[in-house]
Amino acid sequence: MGFSKPHRPLLFITILAIFLQSSTAANTDYTNFIFKGCAKQNFQDPTGIYSQNLKNLLQSLVSQSSQKNFASTTSGDGQNAIMGLYQCRGDLSTAQCYTCVTKILDMMKKLCGEVIALRVQLSGCYLKYEIVGFKQESGTELLFKVCGSTRASGAGFDELRDSGLAAMVSGVKNGFYTGDYQRVFVLGQCESDLSSGDCGSCLKSGVESVKDECGESISGQVYLQKCFLSYSYYPNGVPTINAGSEVVGTKNHTQRTVAIAVGGVAALGFLVVFLMFVRSILKKRKGKHDGWN
Repeated sequence: MGFSKPHRPLLFITILAIFLQSSTAANTDYTNFIFKGCAKQNFQDPTGIYSQNLKNLLQSLVSQSSQKNFASTTSGDGQNAIMGLYQCRGDLSTAQCYTCVTKILDMMKKLCGEVIALRVQLSGCYLKYEIVGFKQESGTELLFKVCGSTRASGAGFDELRDSGLAAMVSGVKNGFYTGDYQRVFVLGQCESDLSSGDCGSCLKSGVESVKDECGESISGQVYLQKCFLSYSYYPNGVPTINAGSEVVGTKNHTQRTVAIAVGGVAALGFLVVFLMFVRSILKKRKGKHDGWN
């Protein structure tokens, strides 16, 4: 004789587990797409050498992203060579970095096709490559901006924002900085192959750009060739968060993410206990039915 009802709790557990997993994945927001830059020219590659060099380059970069947050390499020789690099945000783990860089590889061909140079920027990382001889741009060239739609109200915003950004420029170490200045949260990062002096110069250019571009917006992000920075203004004070899981400049979302993660751990503990309880019931009921004719 078969039983259907005892299996319903197991179905509930499965559904709830899938829900918790999808909720956590949905809030892993460091892989959100920000912008792309695609060269207009495609590879002229009748022999397939460029395609092979690019494949080797990307495989090398992905492999290294599981071990460190920045790497640059060259694949091929002479005029056939392709140079590339990736960089992850300084507050990401190597596991998060690997996930972020892999996400770029999954989307880059759809975004740009087989072009001779590209850059794809996600919230937590970017990857770029170019053929040897591709035109080089200034490291302080503005590539992209994001300005919040809400305008600051009341006096003192400009001073707080400017002081926070100045603290970021002077406090950056090893190419990365994140911190609070009263009611302003700031983050800045330079490409890891920049000297400390060039990093400071790039961030200073970024500060001028974000002030010019975003004005009185309570949040802003600017991406330059060799660095990027962001600020977020909180009238009631900067919330305490785990910076490693946030999208740059959107900290309230992180608080919800952390809450979901904590709740997920508690729910997982409950599920284990509940599963053991259901298993005990099933075992007892099975024992009774084993004695039936």
